Amino acid sequence: MRYDLVIFDNDGVLVDSEPISNRLLAAYLTELGHPTSYEDSIRDYMGSAMHRIHDLVLERSGRRLPPDFDTTFHGRVFDAFRRELRPVAGVAEVLEKLRADGVPYCVASSGSHERIRVALRTTGLYDLFGEDHIFSSEDVGRGKPAPDLFLHAAERMGVAPERCAVVEDSPLGVQAALAAGMDVYGYTAMTPAAKLSTARGLFMEMAELRGLLTSTHK
Repeated sequence: MRYDLVIFDNDGVLVDSEPISNRLLAAYLTELGHPTSYEDSIRDYMGSAMHRIHDLVLERSGRRLPPDFDTTFHGRVFDAFRRELRPVAGVAEVLEKLRADGVPYCVASSGSHERIRVALRTTGLYDLFGEDHIFSSEDVGRGKPAPDLFLHAAERMGVAPERCAVVEDSPLGVQAALAAGMDVYGYTAMTPAAKLSTARGLFMEMAELRGLLTSTHK
């Protein structure tokens, strides 16, 4: 393995949550008088921390989202997760192989700690991580595309940024990883490859990831 740490995004990389959460986000924003399609949500908010949603809505409309927006939205998302959420196909096998090979890995997500845990527990992936390997944008001052979250995860895991690989599916996440000085691999199952073109490598099936992580030496 060419890396000393593999950092996974959560939504869309570990769990197939983006269709669920963006459907609900578009509906809720529209309900509040900010007409938003599913495609709009994917384009503007996929991979974002919650504060970016608030900032963009305020910037575009001049109106703030209600104080209970996050609580209400997360309640709807968690209910849907418990009914519908599944792991990304093949990701459990990737994690199990990394563990068997003794390669450290963690999750670093724009989502809240609660959201990450609900998702991982619902999909049966939680036991492949554990508490010490879960990092959220809540841990840092700025979410993606700032590098803070990935740098925080690397520091907590005791690995230099240049020895880390990041697995992402959003342009914001790719920007954050590059800003952190890390190699990043873009998962294109849901995101057009052109939007992740600055990543070091692209893949559409999880079975391809290990080959990318081991293909050449740094």
